[in-house]
Amino acid sequence: MDFSNFNAAEQAHMTKVIEKRQMQDFLKLYATLVEKCFNSCCNDFTSKALSSKEDQCISNCAEKFIKHSERVGARFAEINAEIMNASQNKS
Repeated sequence: MDFSNFNAAEQAHMTKVIEKRQMQDFLKLYATLVEKCFNSCCNDFTSKALSSKEDQCISNCAEKFIKHSERVGARFAEINAEIMNASQNKS
C-alpha cells in the first residue's frame, strides 16, 4: 500500500493500524490451529503428558495446517497480483 501522499503522522498511524491487524490475524490463525489440532489429536485425559501418538498427531496436524495457510496466502498473493496487473493495463 502506498502511503507516500500521507503526512508523517498519518503514515505512522496507518502503519500501527496495519501492524495491529496483522497481529490480530496471526493470533486468530494460532488459536484456530491450537483448537483444531487439540480437538483432533488429544483424547486421553488420564495423564497430563501427551502420548507419543498424540504428540505425533499434533506435529502432523500443525505442519499440515501451516502448509495449507502458506499455500492459501501464496495463492491469494498470485490472484491479487493478477488483479493489480489487469487494473493497470486498463488504465
